[in-house]
Amino acid sequence: MTYTSNRNKLTDVSRTLAKVAIGEEAADLLIQNGTLVNVHSGELIAHMDVAIAAGRIAFIGKADHTIGDKTVVIDAKGKYMVPGLLDGHMHVESTMLSVTEFAKAAIVKGTTGIFMDPHEIANVFGSEGVRLMHEEGQQLPLKVFTTFPSCVPATNDLEDGGATLEVADIQEGLQWDNVVGLGEVMNFPGVVFGDPKMFGEIEATLQSGKTVTGHFPSDDDRMLQAYLASGVTSDHETVTREQGLHKVRMGMHLMIREGSAWHDVKEVIKIVTEDGVNTSNISLVTDDVNPQTLVEKGHLNHVARRAMEEGVHPVTAIQMVTINVARYFKLEHDVGSITPGKCADILLMDDLQKMEPSMVITDGQIIAEQGELAVEFPVFTYPAHIRNSMNVKRELTAKDFKLRAANEQEKTNVNVIRVIENSARTEKMTAELAIQQGIILPDVEQDIIRLACIERHHGTGQISLAFAHGFGVKSGAVASTVAHDSHNLLVMGMDEADMAFAANELVKLGGGMIVVENGKVLAQVQMTIAGLMSEKTLPEVVKEVTQMDKAWQHIGCSMNAPFMTFSLTALPVIPEIRISNRGLVDVTQFKLIDVEIV
Repeated sequence: MTYTSNRNKLTDVSRTLAKVAIGEEAADLLIQNGTLVNVHSGELIAHMDVAIAAGRIAFIGKADHTIGDKTVVIDAKGKYMVPGLLDGHMHVESTMLSVTEFAKAAIVKGTTGIFMDPHEIANVFGSEGVRLMHEEGQQLPLKVFTTFPSCVPATNDLEDGGATLEVADIQEGLQWDNVVGLGEVMNFPGVVFGDPKMFGEIEATLQSGKTVTGHFPSDDDRMLQAYLASGVTSDHETVTREQGLHKVRMGMHLMIREGSAWHDVKEVIKIVTEDGVNTSNISLVTDDVNPQTLVEKGHLNHVARRAMEEGVHPVTAIQMVTINVARYFKLEHDVGSITPGKCADILLMDDLQKMEPSMVITDGQIIAEQGELAVEFPVFTYPAHIRNSMNVKRELTAKDFKLRAANEQEKTNVNVIRVIENSARTEKMTAELAIQQGIILPDVEQDIIRLACIERHHGTGQISLAFAHGFGVKSGAVASTVAHDSHNLLVMGMDEADMAFAANELVKLGGGMIVVENGKVLAQVQMTIAGLMSEKTLPEVVKEVTQMDKAWQHIGCSMNAPFMTFSLTALPVIPEIRISNRGLVDVTQFKLIDVEIV
């Protein structure tokens, strides 16, 4: 059975709900005798019924009076009734899946609504890409709300992406149904120091009565308060207890992140478990999750479970993935709780600590049971030009990846990007490297490898070269068109011939990720939707990503989720140092710097 939407506005069905509540009309669906997780009162209330009509909740309590001849009755004895989980900040593109395939994976884990920021596809195809992902989401049982991307490109003078979004684009996008705010405002210096574009976007969002979401990785208190005073109200880049406590005290909505590579719950949740702060302005989010995590650990249910493992009461953790999120985005009249009038997004669970739903209901329809989908999802096809996004000027050669020294010496000092496992941040370091025939060489002993970023949107032929440390790669090369945020072609390796081979093979694939060695492909993930997402199913993508992990290990890298860390080496808005197609970027100074220190 293919899913057909039963989503109704409250104003269209309120009279029906009232009639069911008083017994004049029968419910469509009745869940009986479960334990209600009440996120408003913080209670667990046993022996409760939930009566549903027209996709919304009509009555909670003893509801025998709502049963009619056609009412479907579900016995929830021994089970908890939990509101559907809401992810307040995530990028679907990071899952490598289409919105549809992601929804299939997330909904069986209990996620019934997401607030996606599709700024990855926006950097490739602008408003058109955002609109396509948003439209794909509107036909699904998963509620897909969109925060319209704010920083495209992420920086104006340090990189070149495929598209630019201006204030007029944001103003238009804010008018679309279920666009609920402005995507993470990464250019916090631009906000603080009065960049007209940033202020125009924030002003347009506030005037529309919608939410301005943030991205603030700095410890500068004056900048933080200027950022807040400018209208930005949340942050998901908090990594320490001290940062989290201060942001909550300043009235900021704190999003505590637990993705595949960024594990912030353990440290930041201490403001709840040790400092005992009020949790009403705190939510748990995923930000970036790879497909393996979806299968092996889950989605938002995994993040809530992690909070519980750190000592958070189950109901409190559930509040941080339901009602708190709904309130932040001003949608508590529709989602976030099991109360009269709300959309009937309900999970049945045997154990709150395990957070594994045995049944998932959205808009009053059973969508999944025992971890399996009960309906077929509609198909969405992207236009041909979205699936052909590789525009590299020419075939690349080994010579393109050789960085020439400024002087004919035996050795030279260089600036290096040092990556940190399970962190979105990098550190600036220096290293002494040998020079041979005028070319600066990588050094496997020091774990210093070649890094390159190739412009892939406009066919300019622009290539920048640098060095990276921390991956442990000892042979071969890797390449990716997932290269946050402009998503140019990112290549890294010890061998320049393998780097050229990896880049050229990825162009032929139409984008994605690849690992090669000695001119042979060890693993690849083909991602033809804007070079960011696969058109394949979740099991197929998981298989490819698993092979990718093994290939990374084969060439020497034992890091957790290395392809995610690799993709962020090109993100010039998170300290300290990154690569872009224009060169090496010192993020603390927001300027390009030389690789070689002369």
